[in-house]
Amino acid sequence: METVFTSREASAITGLTRRQLAYWAKSALITPSHHSPGGHARYSFTDLVALKTARRLLDNGVSVQKIRGSIAALLEFLPTCTSPLSELSLLASGDMVLAFRDGAAFETVSGQAWILPVAEMLRDIGRLREVRSDGDPRQQDLFPELGYAEAGERPA
Repeated sequence: METVFTSREASAITGLTRRQLAYWAKSALITPSHHSPGGHARYSFTDLVALKTARRLLDNGVSVQKIRGSIAALLEFLPTCTSPLSELSLLASGDMVLAFRDGAAFETVSGQAWILPVAEMLRDIGRLREVRSDGDPRQQDLFPELGYAEAGERPA
């Protein structure tokens, strides 16, 4: 049987007020996974992770509306993801929220998701380091977007 936490316990663990928990549940931002026989909210560990993540996003200046939009965009873009705030690694910087999953990054605050092929980028960085270290002019055309072929030189 899964351990569940009362609203009071969830509040103490996450630093959110019980009023915030109730509002978020009522507005379906983050709803408790369980309820007692009397109808009282009971939060799972996964719920606590989602609540703590939302709290950190708020602390980093992301509004509740943007968090809600991020969740909606991620659920649409990643249909196998049922709880983005607890299943994904998130990074908030100012007005931007990036979600990382399976070697890809998704920017969700704007509602427009995009994929950054992280693994491909790491391979490109490795190739660039090889070019820089051996100076082989035959390797300079690996990165034409950096102007190697035209300039015949490598960046510092």
